[in-house]
Amino acid sequence: MERAMRQTQLPDGTSVPVLGQGTWMMGDEPGRRDAEIAALREGIELGMTLLDTAEIYGNGRSEQLVAEAIDGRRDEIFLVSKVAPGNASRQGTIRACEASLRRLGTDRLDLYLLHWRGSVPLAETVAALETLKESGKILRWGVSNFDVDDMEELAAAGGAAVQTDQVLYNPSERGIEYDLLPMLTEQGVPVMAYSPIGQGGDLLEDAALTRIAERHGATPARVALAFVLRQPGIIAIPKASSVDHVRDNAAALELTLDAKDMAELDAAFPPPRFKQPLAII
Repeated sequence: MERAMRQTQLPDGTSVPVLGQGTWMMGDEPGRRDAEIAALREGIELGMTLLDTAEIYGNGRSEQLVAEAIDGRRDEIFLVSKVAPGNASRQGTIRACEASLRRLGTDRLDLYLLHWRGSVPLAETVAALETLKESGKILRWGVSNFDVDDMEELAAAGGAAVQTDQVLYNPSERGIEYDLLPMLTEQGVPVMAYSPIGQGGDLLEDAALTRIAERHGATPARVALAFVLRQPGIIAIPKASSVDHVRDNAAALELTLDAKDMAELDAAFPPPRFKQPLAII
C-alpha cells in the first residue's frame, strides 16, 4: 500500500497528490526501461500516484512504459495524458484519446489535457473533451501551456470545466507568479508544474540552491521542489529515472523553506515585477 501523501483539490472536488511523477523522455532508451519502471513503481509506493504522460512523448513509448509500471495497480493511479494540438479537432481528439488508452492499457483517463494551443478553435476541442467525458473515456479535462489570455478565451469557449493548467514553473521560471498563478488561485484551479527542478541540471548547480540545501541537509532538487510546493494549489510533476532520485523528490515534502531561504532565492531568482511571456519547454 502506498504511503499517505499531501493532497490538493481540483475544481470538481477530487483530491490529488501535490507531488506526482512526470515521464517526459522516459521510455526512449530500451536499456533504461527496467530502471525507469522501477522508479515509477517506487514513486507509487511513496504516494506519488499521479502519473503524467502524453501521446507525443517518445511517439507513445512513454505511455507504454507507464502501462507496464501501473499494471495491476490502475485503480490506485491518477492517470494524466495529453492530446497534441495537431490532433485536437473534434474527431481527432477522440481518436487520439482512444489511441492513448490502448497504449496505456486502460479504459479511462483521470485527466486529459490539451498539450498546447494550436490552430483548432478552442470551442471545437472543448466539445470533443466533453464528449469523451460523457462517454467515460476521460473523467475530467484540463489544459497545458495556457497563459492568462488563453484561459480567458477558454472560458469564453465553454471551458468552465477546466481542472488544471500545466505550465513550466521552478525557481528560475517564475513568470506565472505575476498574473497567471494569482488568477488560477482565485478560480480554484490548481497549477500543475512541469520541470519543477529545471531541465538539463543547470538549476541544480546554482549557488543559492546549493547553500540552502547544505543548511537543511538536503539536495538542491529538494529545495527546488519545496519552493514550487510552498503554497497551496500547486501540483509538481518532476521526472525521475532512478529509485534514488524518486526518493529524493519525495523527501522534498518534509522540507519547509524559511524566510532566510526565500530571501536568498528571491535574490538569486527575482520574482516578476511585470508581465512576462509564458515560458514553455
